Amino acid sequence: MAAPLYDVLGRLIAFDTVSAQSDLAAMEYLANLLDHQHWRTTLHRDTLAGVPQANLIAACGPPEPDGLIICGHLDTVPFAGQPGWERDPLKMEVAADRIYGRGTSDMKGFLAQCVEAARELPAARLKKPLVFVFTASEEIGGLGARSIAPRLADLLGNLPCPTLCWIGEPTSYAIHAAHKSAVVVEIRVRGKGGHSGAPDRGVNAIAVMGKVIEVIGALQEERRAVAQPGYVDLFPEAPYDVMNFGTISGGIADNVIAEECLLRLSYRTLPDSDPRALRDEIARRLSRIETHDYASRNARATIEVGPAKVMPAMPARRGSTLEAVLQDVTGTVRISGAPFCTDGGWLAHVGISSLICGPGEYAQAHQPNESIPRADFERGVGLIRQVIERLCC
Repeated sequence: MAAPLYDVLGRLIAFDTVSAQSDLAAMEYLANLLDHQHWRTTLHRDTLAGVPQANLIAACGPPEPDGLIICGHLDTVPFAGQPGWERDPLKMEVAADRIYGRGTSDMKGFLAQCVEAARELPAARLKKPLVFVFTASEEIGGLGARSIAPRLADLLGNLPCPTLCWIGEPTSYAIHAAHKSAVVVEIRVRGKGGHSGAPDRGVNAIAVMGKVIEVIGALQEERRAVAQPGYVDLFPEAPYDVMNFGTISGGIADNVIAEECLLRLSYRTLPDSDPRALRDEIARRLSRIETHDYASRNARATIEVGPAKVMPAMPARRGSTLEAVLQDVTGTVRISGAPFCTDGGWLAHVGISSLICGPGEYAQAHQPNESIPRADFERGVGLIRQVIERLCC
């Protein structure tokens, strides 16, 4: 067992960095670990979703072009109230060939590997910049990356900002070159309340929302029927935009005409497309709905389509030196698209091209009793060192 590596992971797991909590203490811990030799660390503080947070930038190497960013997020999804936990989520537990604890796979395990790789890195051998970017609030829209991306070049000072980034999200060392956007839109139907015994005097918002769902469902079928040829290899399971009816709520009692109904719709659009265009198409189609309910044509409801809340897609930028090196050191041949979003979408907005490849398992992310294989965890430090050696030394 590599003691420093496991020690760092144990400490990281013990910090409660659920996105609703501040990550500042945990980021300060990481900054202290990296603040040695020739490393330059910066804590970028911000308030994200109403919570004080920090992103960490640690840079090393000469002011030369190219180089590499290695990126990961520190926040985790909630565990309180999640059924199925048989272990303490905030305590690292090693059992047989696995390591348990919230964040082991997604993605504190990768951050611990980065710190251990940096600890033994001969900084004087770097010929190009190496930058660690550890972000906050990734799990709630990539808010940390959205905040830090446009400031990154300034925060690095005279060090040129690398344009290649390795994001260590859980992939079992598969390599993903792109991902779709993730968008949430709220649709609200406002009707007219009243006694259920006289439905013709009101407008039932739930009934009208049923029409809304039918229209969106038809659009979903249209998109599913037309696979986009350029994305069949990246997203073989769904080479088209996908939609999901996330949550719905409405009404106050079974004997009261529902005056309001709220639907939270999520969808994911292909890279290189405008993620807001689908929201606008939905709004156009909903504007043509007959908004009376089934009880009467005396009155109509109104339909309000809220703004699109977007976590942007990460477009594929193939053929980079990072891609070749990751394929070589991991032994991975096939390149695909990720089924989840990352900070790479926000980094792409400032000209940084990313690849996603990490030691954790996607099937473990966000799950109770989250864990990571010990072999992949211990192997990762050597892989990181090899990538740094090939790209920066």
